Amino acid sequence: MLRTLALLPSVPLAGRAVAAAPVEYMPTFFNATEWAFLHAACDRLIPHDEIGPGAVELGVPEFLDRHMQTPYAAGDIWYMQGPFLKAAPEFGYQGRLALRDIIRVGMAAVDRHCAASFSGRRFAELEPVQQEDVLRGLETAKIALDEVPSRTFFVSLLTEVRNGYFSDPKHGGNRGMGSWKMIGYPGMRADFHDWVEVRDKPYPLPPVDLAGRRA
Repeated sequence: MLRTLALLPSVPLAGRAVAAAPVEYMPTFFNATEWAFLHAACDRLIPHDEIGPGAVELGVPEFLDRHMQTPYAAGDIWYMQGPFLKAAPEFGYQGRLALRDIIRVGMAAVDRHCAASFSGRRFAELEPVQQEDVLRGLETAKIALDEVPSRTFFVSLLTEVRNGYFSDPKHGGNRGMGSWKMIGYPGMRADFHDWVEVRDKPYPLPPVDLAGRRA
């Protein structure tokens, strides 16, 4: 089960499991301030705990950095002409920003909010409990951002973190197929049809990724 702020309450610091150190990766899209923000946000949205690995140790920040450089994130395959307006939720986002700009502009706006509310400290410099409070404020739109709707930013970021957490490892996230092993997903195995309808037993074999690697 995915552990996110939208699904589970905050875990007390004393009861958290210790996450493995993430593999070093040098971002090419995000700057150092944005990179620190992403690590902090990923760590709070999907933390390492007794259920399974966290987003940081599975490489989700790397997935995000790589994904923000794709045509999809750049809006190249979106309809990006006006009118730009606030529409009902069922119509989706109708603003002028592409996904990567929503993420980047949103992070900067959150950092400005945090600096004004926490004596000059950015989001990444807050205590974990304070970070969770800020994320909940964005999720519920109790915190207003100046350049992008707070909930639009939160949902976009959370969706991308989830995508990276469960992606094929070739995209940078789900390192070692950690999330697939956690939920018992077979990955790219050629034949598991006999198990599609099985509900009372876990799948007996480890997952396989697109490159043919076995966990």
